Amino acid sequence: MKCCVTDAAAESCETTEAVTAEDERCRKCGSQSRPVPLKTVLLMLKPHLLDEALSGTYGFCPASDCPVVYFEGHGTRVFTSDDLRVIVGVKANSDPIPLCYCFGFDESHLREEIAQTGSTTIPDRISTLIREGLCACEARNPSGVCCLGEVNRTAKRLKQELSLSD
Repeated sequence: MKCCVTDAAAESCETTEAVTAEDERCRKCGSQSRPVPLKTVLLMLKPHLLDEALSGTYGFCPASDCPVVYFEGHGTRVFTSDDLRVIVGVKANSDPIPLCYCFGFDESHLREEIAQTGSTTIPDRISTLIREGLCACEARNPSGVCCLGEVNRTAKRLKQELSLSD
């Protein structure tokens, strides 16, 4: 699986929402999940939990107010934010709030650039790196998908927030 390999990647990433063929929902909050590769789950978990997750299919819960990050599709295993080695951006509510796990951009980078210039070049910079084949979102992003949609949504929200505060 390659992340965002087409020129239309930026557009498709912006509008892609979590939908699974099996219509899996989070066990805790009922939110629609997205399937996530086992490799991603294993790369995110703290070492002492690896043996618990060696098999099964997992869903990612994107709900910001739910502590569950991964749950086994047809089992009882659940992993929360506390079980991961990284901060899950969609679950975080204080800086640093990660947005781009491949290139290290977080919400504060967007906020600072928008505050200084009224706009941000970060989504375009990420798009350029994606076109060069340099991303690894399926392995580095806890959701297992491209970050660009979340980066663009956050940039839009921050522009609105900062324009309202002027």
